Amino acid sequence: MTTLKLLGRRRFLPLFTTQLLNAFNDNLYKTAMVLFVVYFVYNSEEAEGLFSAIASGLFILPFFILSAVAGQLADMRDKARIIRIVKLCEIGLMLIGGTGLYLAWRGFALPVSVPLGFTTIDTSLSIILMLFALFLTGVQSTFLGPIKYAILPQHLRQEEVLAGTGLVEAGTYVAILAGTILAGWIPVQFAAVSIVAVSILGYLSARQVPAAPPLGKVEKIDRHIIRASIALVRNTMHDRQVFYAILAISFFWTIGAVLFIQFPPLAKNVIMASKEVASLFLVVFSVGVAIGSVTINHLLKGNVSARFAPASVLAMGVFVVAFYAVCKLWQMDQPSQLLGVTEFIAWPMAMLLLACLLGISVAGGMFVVPLYAFLTTRVATHQASRAIAANNIVNSGAMVAGALVAMALTAAGVPIAEQVLLSAAMCLFSAWLGKRLHNAELADGPILAHLHTPYPD
Repeated sequence: MTTLKLLGRRRFLPLFTTQLLNAFNDNLYKTAMVLFVVYFVYNSEEAEGLFSAIASGLFILPFFILSAVAGQLADMRDKARIIRIVKLCEIGLMLIGGTGLYLAWRGFALPVSVPLGFTTIDTSLSIILMLFALFLTGVQSTFLGPIKYAILPQHLRQEEVLAGTGLVEAGTYVAILAGTILAGWIPVQFAAVSIVAVSILGYLSARQVPAAPPLGKVEKIDRHIIRASIALVRNTMHDRQVFYAILAISFFWTIGAVLFIQFPPLAKNVIMASKEVASLFLVVFSVGVAIGSVTINHLLKGNVSARFAPASVLAMGVFVVAFYAVCKLWQMDQPSQLLGVTEFIAWPMAMLLLACLLGISVAGGMFVVPLYAFLTTRVATHQASRAIAANNIVNSGAMVAGALVAMALTAAGVPIAEQVLLSAAMCLFSAWLGKRLHNAELADGPILAHLHTPYPD
């Protein structure tokens, strides 16, 4: 009931809508770009895998570089004003991305060979333009990231924080679902127009977010990226629960990053499926995380706890192994041409493959949602943005490392299907971290109470 009531509150609904539109637009653009390049530009598993890894790495990199500054800004300035500024900038960067998509569709592809140390990848100026816009999208998300969770304890009551976190997480993945579906089904030229239109709607929604001024002492912002990043992580992770929560979240998103890198080339080259089916894979993954987000909130009954974390991520690892096994069996009776959605659904083991994907994502959602609530409730409210920013630094470093490992494995000739097992191995370590977090939770006692009065309804 608390969850449904929040959707009728101005202190929550505009933020929820803005975040939903942001996630939708990011994934509409990223998915449209990756699917177009994988299915219509390159024609080899190695080139497709490398491009997918490069795209993921470019999106993640700004989190590693700029999160310290973003976290300080969010705690030292009005969070709602930052949201509006960032969403206004999104209109410009989507114009760049839309231009790249349009030029690629029109065939303006002047070839450029880019050296990557261990190999080279043939690309074009239109693809470079799209990747540049993707990098800027990562910058945008870096500055929004510390706010979307840290603003919740400022606008919500103590008993509403987990419900609000679950709604934001579920809404994010429903938006990813919608953006991914649309990207897989509409022509790329329509996607180019849509991302600009949605960015305008996002800015209009952002203008309705209530003010969220700084709650603590306004300090001078340290713009020295390396020094500020080291200080931020060190100052945040002294709390054992925050330390283990950040490490566990980082490994979760590393697993997710590796899986998302593998999905498009795996769908094309192993499953022999069309881009619509590749989009369906991402859709099932997103639906599952949304289901897991809501389910864990129901099981915990509003309490912030990691007691289900070890079992959830172990279950995720089991489903990853099952997904790998189905892929290997699939290769024994592989289609001779790309399957559309109807043909894929009718193919033997298709439902089993989708069930494995759904199991991976439901278990993942149950694992990660309470961990974000730890970050915003174990620290003083005026430091919540910096806690999220420190989390983003560690997360992005781990995810970039995961992308580099995926690129190296692809360059070394390791088949995409075998790379899936890397994700299963990481689940074991994530389960150990979840157990350590729960032990710390039991030893340290309850979370901090709010240090402010929530924004009125």
